[in-house]
Amino acid sequence: MKRGMLAGLLAVWVSMSGAEPLPAWQNTVSDQRERLGQAQDTATGEWLTADELVQRLAPASQVLVGEQHDNDDHHRLQLWLLQRLQQQRPQASLLLEMLTPSQQPAVDSLQNGDIVVQPEQLAEQLNWGPGWDWDVYGPIVTWALEAGINLHAANLDREEISTLYRTPVAASPRYSDQALAELRETIEASHCGQIAEPQLSAMRGIQQQRDVRMGEQLATAAAPALLLAGNFHVRKDLGVPLHLDGPAPVVVMLHEAGKPLPGAEQADYLWLTPAAPEKDHCAQW
Repeated sequence: MKRGMLAGLLAVWVSMSGAEPLPAWQNTVSDQRERLGQAQDTATGEWLTADELVQRLAPASQVLVGEQHDNDDHHRLQLWLLQRLQQQRPQASLLLEMLTPSQQPAVDSLQNGDIVVQPEQLAEQLNWGPGWDWDVYGPIVTWALEAGINLHAANLDREEISTLYRTPVAASPRYSDQALAELRETIEASHCGQIAEPQLSAMRGIQQQRDVRMGEQLATAAAPALLLAGNFHVRKDLGVPLHLDGPAPVVVMLHEAGKPLPGAEQADYLWLTPAAPEKDHCAQW
């Protein structure tokens, strides 16, 4: 996308430069106040400042950053990280779980400068999915387009998901028995216990193929490449890294204070943030 095309919106959303402090927390600060904004190296237990984390990530050719989708602080830190990494070295590719292949042509048209849109038309032009809050993801997408970074869809299209639901795929032999059990338990819990076979296997297959797709996109993206996805997708023991061949990517999980800290089997770094308000997602059931 030609630079300056969305400069008006960028000026509002993106004003960080240099060694800027972390964004102000949007969620209530309570547990582990002294560690908020710091990142734990899971291999050593060492706590790093955010700038030290940037220095650790800058040499990596592939970085996976996991999030909790409904935590506003996670998205603000993601943008901060992208901007700080860009200052260290050019970011070649940004992959998003929030984009599907059917949206890629619109992304390409914007990046190639084939079309010009007003800032308020960008979400519509991209046919942005209603399940992803544009208010929190829009600044990241806009920054990537303005910075000239290759933006890639990393998810499955709705039609692909429908096919996988009707015809479930077999579990990958790359999963351990423990990983398969945890995937099953998590899918069942996320559906509030209202799902059983064969739907459980179908949903596990969809999760698997989403991770496979993200891995395929990451493997072919120009480096340095960074993937933004849910924490479950980036986990080393049952997410995208499990389906990659070659050198392992660096995995950063944005983690809410007050919750047990995952170990090195799941992530390389845990970046601590305040927790988002608890929601009863099963109330609708």
